[in-house]
Amino acid sequence: MVRKLTTAQAVIGFLKNQFVSRDGQERQFFAGCFGIFGHGNVAGLGQALQQNLDFPYYLCRNEQAMVHTAAAFAKMSNRLRTMVCTSSIGPGATNMITGAAAATVNRVPVLLLPGDIFARRNVAPVLQQLESWRSQSISVNDCFKPVSRYWDRIERPEQILTALPEAMRVLASPSHTGVVTLAMPQDVQAEAFDFPEAFLEKRTWVIQRPRGDAESVRRAAEWIRAARRPLIISGGGTIYSEATEALSRLAAQTGIPVAETQAGKGSLCFDHPQEVGAMGVTGTPGANILAREADLVIGVGTRYSDFTTASKTAFQNPAVRFININVAEFDAFKHAALPVVADARMALHELAGAVGDDHVEKAYSERIDTFRAEWEKEVDRIYNLRHGPPISQGEVIGVLNRISGPRDVVLNAAGSAPGDLHKLWRTRDPKGYHLEYGYSTMGYEIAGGLGVKMADPEREVYVLVGDGSYLMMAQEILTSIQEGYKLNIVVLDNHGFSSIGGLSRVCGSGGFGTEYRARRDGQLQGEFLAVDFVANASSLGARAVRARTREEFAEALQEMRNADRTSVVVVETDINARVPGYESWWDVPIAEVSEMETVRSARKDFEAARKKERYFF
Repeated sequence: MVRKLTTAQAVIGFLKNQFVSRDGQERQFFAGCFGIFGHGNVAGLGQALQQNLDFPYYLCRNEQAMVHTAAAFAKMSNRLRTMVCTSSIGPGATNMITGAAAATVNRVPVLLLPGDIFARRNVAPVLQQLESWRSQSISVNDCFKPVSRYWDRIERPEQILTALPEAMRVLASPSHTGVVTLAMPQDVQAEAFDFPEAFLEKRTWVIQRPRGDAESVRRAAEWIRAARRPLIISGGGTIYSEATEALSRLAAQTGIPVAETQAGKGSLCFDHPQEVGAMGVTGTPGANILAREADLVIGVGTRYSDFTTASKTAFQNPAVRFININVAEFDAFKHAALPVVADARMALHELAGAVGDDHVEKAYSERIDTFRAEWEKEVDRIYNLRHGPPISQGEVIGVLNRISGPRDVVLNAAGSAPGDLHKLWRTRDPKGYHLEYGYSTMGYEIAGGLGVKMADPEREVYVLVGDGSYLMMAQEILTSIQEGYKLNIVVLDNHGFSSIGGLSRVCGSGGFGTEYRARRDGQLQGEFLAVDFVANASSLGARAVRARTREEFAEALQEMRNADRTSVVVVETDINARVPGYESWWDVPIAEVSEMETVRSARKDFEAARKKERYFF
C-alpha cells in the first residue's frame, strides 16, 4: 500500500510517529517543530505542518534561538525527546549554525530541516543563493557538515526512505547523538511521490543500556581496591543515564569523593558526604586539591574538556591512572584510561558489586570531611557579603539559591556567572542545574530557559543572563508569552563583559574592549551606556522591575514566583566583586612579545604555569 504525499508531508508524517523506549518507558521522540518560514520552506514544510495539526508548530523569533530551545528541551529530557527546527534557505539556515554547534558539542539531539536551493537548478541563482564557481552542488547548508553528527541533502523524494531512519539512528544513539541536518531543496519539498504506508507507521527505537566488558569491570575494581587516593569525576553522562542514585550508592559504599563537571553538577546532592564540589578551572579547592594528588581518577560520563582538566594541569600525581566509564568509546579511551564502554548506570551498578566492601582509608575520609566543611563556610561567606550597592554576583546567587525550591531549575550559559554557579550553587535535584558550557553560547539563556520549561512545565525556571547575553538575544521572551510558558529571568547588569574583562586583566590587557562605554577621544573610554532593560523586557510582554539592593532583589524574586507570566528582574552587580578561583589554572596564550609591561609580566606567569601541563600515555 502506498500514499501519494509531497516529500515534506511524508517527512512530517514519519517524524510524528517516531518513539523511543528506555527501561520499558515509551515516549514520543519529537515534541513538535520550531520554525520561521521563508521562500525556502513556506510552501513545502510549512504546508505539511499546517496539514498535520497533531504535530505542534511553534513560531520563534530567531533561528539560532530556536535551536537553543530545542537543545535545552532535549537536555532537560535526558536526550529522550527533542524538537525539529526548520528555516528558509540563506540567512535563515545559516542563523542556525551556532545553535547546531552548541547542541553537537553538548551531545544533545536536535533535527534541523533547513530549506535549500533548487535541486533542478534551472532557475538558479535563486534569492539568497550563494553561488560557487567550483561546484553547483554547494549551498550554504554545507556549512552544517562540521557541526552535525549526520548530514544529508534530499535531492529526490525517495531519498527520505533511507535518510530519515539513519537520522533517527543517530539522534537516538547515546554515543553518537548531536545535531542531524537534512537539507531540503525547496522544489523537492513540494514534489509528490508514492510513499509506502509502512514507512509512516509508528516505530519505537529501543535505547539500550550496554554493559561493560566483564574483564574491564574486573580490572577496574582491582584498580579501585589498590588505590589510596581515588577520585570520581562525574559528567553529564551520569545525569543523562539517570545514574545519579547508582553513583550515590557507590560513593557511600566506598567513601570515594565525587567532583562534578559543569554538565555533571547535580549528580549528587550538595550535602552528600562524598560530594566535594566543582572540578577544574571553575572548581572548588577541595575537588582540585584531591584531583592534583589522586592516584586514580574514575571519570563517569565526562569528555574531559579543558575546563575540567584545567588545561591538562589538574592531575599531577606521577602515578595517576584513569578509569573512564562512558557509553562513547571516543571518550572512554581519553587520558590512556582503562576504558569501560558502557551505560553509566549499568557500569556503576556492576562496579559496586565487583568492588565489594573496599573503603578508602579513615585519614582520607577525614580529609574529605574537612574540605567539605571548609567549603560550606566559604559559600556562606560569599552568599552573605553584604557588598554594595551594587551588590556582588555571589550574593545574587545566594539569595536565589535560598528562595528557589528544591526542584526549581537555574539556567545559565556564558559570562562570569557559569563559573560562580559551578562553585557556589547548592544543587538539590539532578535536573536543577542547567548550564550550556560546552560551547558557552551567549544568547542561549532565555531561549534555553523556554526549552527547559516546555520539557517540564511544573518546575519554576530561573534564567540568569548577563547584560551582554541579554542584548544579543532577548526576543524569545515574546515566544514565552505567546506559548504561555512562564520564565523567571534575572538580568545581571554589570555594564559589560565581566568574564572576558577579568580574563583580559589577568592577561595584562586591563579589560580592553569589554565595557559598555561611549567613544571619547577615539577610544571606548567615555561614560557607561545606559540601557533600560526594564523597559525593553516590558515591551516584549514581560512583567519587569529593577532591584537596587539585596532586599529589593529578594522581594522581586518572591513576587515573580507568584506571577502568572514571564517576569524579569534587573539587578546591577559590581563587576569588580568577583568570586575567586581556587587551586586551578586555564591555558590562555599570552603575547610572547609586547611593549606593555603588564603583558610581559603575565607572560612570565603563563610560561611558569604551562610547565605543569601533562600528556597521558
